[in-house]
Formats: sequence, structure tokens, C-alpha cells
Amino acid sequence: MKKLNELTSLRAVEEFLENHELGFLYFSTPECSTCHAILPKLQELLNGYPSIHLAHIDVSHVKEIAERFLILSAPIMILMIEQKEYLRADRFVRFELLKEKLDHIYNMYNLQDN
Repeated sequence: MKKLNELTSLRAVEEFLENHELGFLYFSTPECSTCHAILPKLQELLNGYPSIHLAHIDVSHVKEIAERFLILSAPIMILMIEQKEYLRADRFVRFELLKEKLDHIYNMYNLQDN
């Protein structure tokens, strides 16, 4: 499974994005059963994209992050490229469509899978 970075502060999120050109942020809450079901599928999908780094943020513990990224419900997934939001998906994510978008990003950036 894709390595998951647990981020617990707004500063940690900012540092994560500064250090990774392609950063995938996964926002969840502990009581969200959908959040727990989607995360392993997302980790499995992102295994195919070694240049994309994955971070998890529990928005119930870090309210300022929810405000900064306009998180109104959970789960929310945001792909950041060079610290800018590129795509956003919510609990109704279609993984085949997400994969197509990620493939496009890899082609656009001429990234090679290792």
C-alpha cells in the first residue's frame, strides 16, 4: 500500500506540499465509515503513481485545515500540484475516472513509473 503521511497541523500540511510537487491530500473524520472504506482503495490506486505522495488529515482535530481547504464534509480528496489545487473528489469518487485523470497528469508531466 501507498505510504500514508499523517498530518496534524496546518504547518505540517504546508511543509508536505512544499516538499512534494505532487501531493494528494485525504481529509476524513473518525466517525465516517465511507472515509474508512475509501482510504485503502485510494492507497492501492496511488501505488501506480510513485511521484504522488499521499497525506491524511483528520479534520476533526485540525479545524483550521478544514477552513483553509474549504472542507465541508468528509471524505474529500485533493490533488495538489506545485501547491495549487488541481482536482478535488468527494465521497462519491469514481475510481476509474480518478485513474484516468491521474494518467493524464503523468502524461502531462512526462513522469515514468519505476
